[in-house]
This record gives sequence, structure tokens and C-alpha cells, in this order.
Amino acid sequence: MTFEIEINGRNRSVSVERSATAGQFRVTVDGESTIVDACPTGDYGLSLLFPGSSGGASSVLFAPGQVAGELLAYLSGRTVPVTVNGRRGRGAGESGGAAHGEQKISAPMPGRVVRVLVAPGDEVQPRQPVVVVEAMKMENELRSPKAGRVKDVSVAAGTSVEAGRVLVVVE
Repeated sequence: MTFEIEINGRNRSVSVERSATAGQFRVTVDGESTIVDACPTGDYGLSLLFPGSSGGASSVLFAPGQVAGELLAYLSGRTVPVTVNGRRGRGAGESGGAAHGEQKISAPMPGRVVRVLVAPGDEVQPRQPVVVVEAMKMENELRSPKAGRVKDVSVAAGTSVEAGRVLVVVE
């Protein structure tokens, strides 16, 4: 399976194929291949082991992003937005920032809601902050992917949330 991904503004071609050994995959990034041991950990995590890595296994946590095709990857205390097949889903001249239909804003990782900045019925603009979640001692400001009206707010300040929990719905 081949994907086009964007990480930190850089596009890469990634191919993932099962190898003959269970739990191993041949991962090719921009033409360079390596065998990776991978197994799921929790709902959104992966434990990855790269051959020859002195540190052993690395744990990567993935959570749904705020727009379709976006994931948030957490590795070694860093959060990196990853867009999968982003250019394929966009029309010519389209920026890809306009979301259509009802949009659910979810917690990118387990944490605690610090502030809720909107209420049901509020009008919001694209990229307007709607909720702040603290995770791993960092505050993450979650934003509306589109202009619209807040349909539902399912959390309050102080609420503990798990990764992927829907916090706000914008229609």
C-alpha cells in the first residue's frame, strides 16, 4: 500500500508491505527501505522496533486530527501533524482547509480539558480556538476546521478525556 504523507510541510512517498515474518513490515520512505517490527498498543498507539536502533522500541501514539486525512503523531514528547494523501483529496487550486458538513473536534490524546471557549449555538470561524486540552504537561488549543455554528459541546473544564473522544461538534 502506498501513501503520500505530509510531515512538517514536507511531502513524502511511503509504501508499507507485509513481510514474510509475522508482525514485520517493509517500509519504504522516498525510495529507502527498512524492515520494521510493529504491534498495536492501546486504541491509537504502535510499538515500533527498527533494526540496529540502540534504544530498542519506540512507542508512537496516533490520534485523529481536526480535519479529514489528518493524524496527530506523538513521539518522544513531540506532537507532529501528519496529513495522509492530502493532495490527492484536493481539487486544483483548493487549499484543502475548507471542511464540509458536520465536523467533530476530538481529543488528540488522553488528557484533561482546561478551558471550553464556545457554547452550543455560538458562531465560529475557521481555525478559531474552541477548547484547550492539557496532555503530557502541554496545552493543546483545538480549533474549528470551518466556519459554522457549534452544535454540541460534550465536555466541561476539568473533564478527563481519552484519545479520540469527541469534544465539540460544529455544523
